[in-house]
Amino acid sequence: MNKITQLFNIKYPIIQGGMIWNSGYKLASAVSNAGGLGLIGAGSMYPDVLRSHIQKCKKATDKPFGVNVPMLYPNIEEIMNIIVEEGVKIVFTSAGNPKTWTSFLKEKGITVVHVVSSSKFALKAQEAGVDAVVAEGFEAGGHNGREESTTLTLIPIVKEKIQIPLIAAGGIATGRAMLATMILGADGVQVGSRFAASFESSAHDNFKQTIVDLEEGGTQVTLKELAPVRLIKNKFYQDIQDLYATAPSVDDLKILLGRARAKRGMLEGDLVEGELEIGQVSGLIHEIKSVAAIVDGMISEFEEAKKEVHSL
Repeated sequence: MNKITQLFNIKYPIIQGGMIWNSGYKLASAVSNAGGLGLIGAGSMYPDVLRSHIQKCKKATDKPFGVNVPMLYPNIEEIMNIIVEEGVKIVFTSAGNPKTWTSFLKEKGITVVHVVSSSKFALKAQEAGVDAVVAEGFEAGGHNGREESTTLTLIPIVKEKIQIPLIAAGGIATGRAMLATMILGADGVQVGSRFAASFESSAHDNFKQTIVDLEEGGTQVTLKELAPVRLIKNKFYQDIQDLYATAPSVDDLKILLGRARAKRGMLEGDLVEGELEIGQVSGLIHEIKSVAAIVDGMISEFEEAKKEVHSL
């Protein structure tokens, strides 16, 4: 038992990132059934869709699972009420002020975790009363911190400042990386990209295959004027770079981005015009696997690496 397995009542301190268009109930329940903590990604779901995924997840697993809620969500009040009505016990919040919803959720007996990209925000989350924080390094896929702190530096800096449990995220797809971040002070890990390339991920097969085919350097953080996001370098990414060459306004960038671009890429499989969000660690992902195989592989590699470290 460690702080994270105790907090969530799970077997392994592995949390699946609540990634938009990847993290439906099939992925979340599979991760929970494999001994980790699965999260439904509410960021890409209308309220009624989220409710249906929560209900299906309850049928698919008797283990703890949670919901990840980006707080920029337009229907946030409705989302939070659905979470309470459906009896969800764990909520991860991101992209917003943790003060806004933490006390509301805690009063309902819900465990609250907030995702941060700096020690400053980790302290704010702790003051807001969250139960744990996820400190996410710049290697991570999707929306990213403006600070550009990598996981290797972020984890020990945050560890120095906070008293509550700490979960490391960004660049973690292997048991070795899990051990490394725990040596640096994390109590557990959040894994995104590796689970995106699983059979149970709700992403399109085209996107999963692209993750597997990506090589080192195949992603880049861009659109910092809107919200920094790490993308695969496809035609859409190149269009952004071409637009930057013309010194665009924020509105110009918004027009290019348009609507539903991430859905088009990750859910519908448009590899040309879609927004394809994935982490740098995709260079280490060589095959699409089942969630059970991913978790088992991480744990056995973790145990093996622990022995090697001991022998040092």
